[in-house]
Amino acid sequence: MRTGPSEVALAFDIGGSKTHAVRAEDGIVVAETVVGSANVSSRGVEEAGRQLDAAIERLGGAREVAAALAGSAGVDTPAAVRRLEILLAERLPGAAVGVVHDTHLILAAAGLDEGIALISGTGAVAWGRRNGDDVRAGGWGHLLGDEGSGYWVAREALRRALRDNDHGRVPAPLSRRMVEDCEVDAVLDLHDLFYTRADPHFWARRAHVVFECAAAGDDRAIEIIDLAAESLADLACTVADRLGLAGPLVLAGGQLVHQPVLERRIREILAPRGITGIRVLEVAPVHGAVRLANSLLSAH
Repeated sequence: MRTGPSEVALAFDIGGSKTHAVRAEDGIVVAETVVGSANVSSRGVEEAGRQLDAAIERLGGAREVAAALAGSAGVDTPAAVRRLEILLAERLPGAAVGVVHDTHLILAAAGLDEGIALISGTGAVAWGRRNGDDVRAGGWGHLLGDEGSGYWVAREALRRALRDNDHGRVPAPLSRRMVEDCEVDAVLDLHDLFYTRADPHFWARRAHVVFECAAAGDDRAIEIIDLAAESLADLACTVADRLGLAGPLVLAGGQLVHQPVLERRIREILAPRGITGIRVLEVAPVHGAVRLANSLLSAH
């Protein structure tokens, strides 16, 4: 039986809009908090540092912390990884520090060392690991890709609305619902709003309109969801093919977790492609950061 002091680890799941952080003692979460995004790539080093400070303070401070692991969006280069490592090390002197891309948290949160993670939220990405090798597909942001993401789903609805306007057609039901949800007066106002409010998180939050219309039988909304499912399935298959891996596949991200119609469609597409062991992540990704932080403790 353990009688000495607890081994304390801090774990961070850093997204584009928020940071979910927890404190674990001997592998058990004892405190958690949510602060603003500490993403060094999109928010800058100074703002990321402020948010890390806030999270660490709310979790009881740096004292006795032996390890810290951050899974972050935007750490796509060694330089970005190093910037975040330095921020953590400065705030947690003496602690073992690790930084990974936030996609790595999904398999760890599912209790897996190998497999494929498919994520669809504001963005979209797939990542997998087998025999020490890892492969990523997608996740290049809304300007370069993210097909099948919440942002992409909403944008597709707007594109179709504007195409109808070009042809002088009466706005379709999906277009009218998007106008209502965005609290504007007409389809052309959606165009202005899209460019004046370019935050991808705002538009990702509009994706629910498409799913609601699809549930009501709207053909246009169903088409968009089918295209999203095809794009996401292609990401998973790209990773599977490169790794020679048929599964398991863990589905994560707000859109995949909360929109079962998208999950079902992806399962239907992947079934004949030989992808097996498909499951939806049932815990918050930050629990994967806890598991990875515990591995740092073991090696420290």
